Amino acid sequence: MPDVPSSTDASGGLTGVDYAVLLLYLLGIFAVGVAFAARNKTASDMFAAGGQSPWWASGLSAFMTMFSANTFVVWGGIAYRLGLVAVAINLMYGVAALLVGYFVAGKWKSIGVKTPAEFIRLRYGAAALHFYTWTMTVFRIVTTAGALYALGRILVALMPLADGNPLQDPDTGNLSLFWGIILFSSIVVLYTMVGGLWAVLMTDVVQFIVLNLAVLFVIPLAIAKAGGVAAVLTSAGETVVDTAGHTLLSPIAGDYTFFFLAGWCGVHFFMIGAEWAFVQRFLCVPDANAAKKSTYLFGVLYLVSPLLWLMPPLIWRVVAPIPAGATFQTILHLQETAYIDACRAVLPAGMVGLMIAAMFSATASMVSSQLNVFSGVLTRDIYRPLVGAGEEDSSLVWVGRVLTILLGTILIAVALAYETLGGAEKVIVGITELIVVALLAPTIWGLFSRSITGRAVWATASLSLVTGVIARWGLTAEGFLSSSLPEISAWAQANSSTVKTCTGVVLPVIILLIIQLLSKGTAHGYQQVAALAAASEAKREAEREKQRPVLASRAPATIVSLSLIVCGLVMASLVFFNDDNRPLIVLFAALLWGIGGVILWFAARNHRSPRRRGGPPAG
Repeated sequence: MPDVPSSTDASGGLTGVDYAVLLLYLLGIFAVGVAFAARNKTASDMFAAGGQSPWWASGLSAFMTMFSANTFVVWGGIAYRLGLVAVAINLMYGVAALLVGYFVAGKWKSIGVKTPAEFIRLRYGAAALHFYTWTMTVFRIVTTAGALYALGRILVALMPLADGNPLQDPDTGNLSLFWGIILFSSIVVLYTMVGGLWAVLMTDVVQFIVLNLAVLFVIPLAIAKAGGVAAVLTSAGETVVDTAGHTLLSPIAGDYTFFFLAGWCGVHFFMIGAEWAFVQRFLCVPDANAAKKSTYLFGVLYLVSPLLWLMPPLIWRVVAPIPAGATFQTILHLQETAYIDACRAVLPAGMVGLMIAAMFSATASMVSSQLNVFSGVLTRDIYRPLVGAGEEDSSLVWVGRVLTILLGTILIAVALAYETLGGAEKVIVGITELIVVALLAPTIWGLFSRSITGRAVWATASLSLVTGVIARWGLTAEGFLSSSLPEISAWAQANSSTVKTCTGVVLPVIILLIIQLLSKGTAHGYQQVAALAAASEAKREAEREKQRPVLASRAPATIVSLSLIVCGLVMASLVFFNDDNRPLIVLFAALLWGIGGVILWFAARNHRSPRRRGGPPAG
């Protein structure tokens, strides 16, 4: 196999140039948060971007909210261990997002709510609001903490420290997982607290572009290191990954069956359509059409991109196979670090630092989105009614910032406990299958059904969760029902994937269908939502008659384009630190400049158009 220059130093960690690029990138991300701090004059600005986000920024941000270090550690790990299975799983996000764009996204924007929690309160009552707020907060803290754990895994593999450094892990000589999680998580919490949703949206767009360009450069270099396309395909086709004889080129293997994929698509239809961080993206744009377009963009990206950014760990399986007789812990470590191992083996000095920075930013996207949405719900829908504050009360911004810090602290504590739970893949897949549809299906159902009431929330959640817990923990080999129901337990263990999909996805939908058939008349909550939707439509019509439509802000495009141009300058400077791959570095910088220039040009052109029609300039 050809010898490709590595970005890592002799110790296997980052070079000084990589550290410099990483530091500059993080400072730039924090600067974006500070730049948008002044826009957060009200709670609407901080938690909904004032309804002025461009559709493309909302769509890219939704894409990156699903995209985090979990993509590299969890799905990258599955790509290393099982191959194209990881790609098939991620394609389901794209199918689900397209369905949400067609059926749900525009509906959310058209009803006129400021937050998804406001809809829950109107449609199902205050008790349901509190139930959703606290259960979804706990759920998202656990899953988002997994992203912080995954990021920590990447960092500790790359950052050797001198002996005696208090941040060092004595077993590896690198930055300890404990301090890696605390240090980098704190940065995310701080810029989310300062910049609000605007900071989240803008950093999402920048790191989307940088990260995907970086991955495009990794793939041909990794293929070259593995001996070429033919060698990769031959080896992948011969590598058997499970007892059924599936290879790395099979879309299914192990527990990840076609039935699982269908269920995973169903889970994420309800997640993307009703989970509060995604609904926030539908509400922060000017109108329902923009909400649809943003979700279509999200869906299309997830139909075309997974093969690209899951190729490096799959190729790395060819370069560095799993040793015969490897223990569970050895395999877990190999798969969780496979992505970054592939990158640091082939990228030139400086670009691994950029890749790490983009991975950090991707994780920051997911974490900051969840922090922003739940601090927003606690501020606007729990705290504000208690104190009687007005919607435009500036004190709510400070309350939101304090709550962001509190939630961030809890998040970090949970992330530190992740290693004892069996790794990120086991926890995230399991809890997502169990909880998402049971909690979120009634929300989407309530957007369209006139008759169901708050009882649907309680019945669906309680029956589905109890059944799911029994299936996952009661019927296992050591479960509390295994001895009393041995035949059922044995069948459940032999068909665990089917059982989990049925209890997690199919059962909640069946329960809601039964409730729908038994419900009569029009629920009071539906009437309240319909009244709000009518008032919102009347307000939009009045604005249209005045030729004063709500316009997307030009500032996002300007900030993004300038950020990309600066990134291009940093990349161009790397030619002075690399004897090899200089054309690659120059091409990367040129692409960043080109994309930045195109975005700036489109923003200027679109911004002039409304003014010629008599509308005011956007902010």
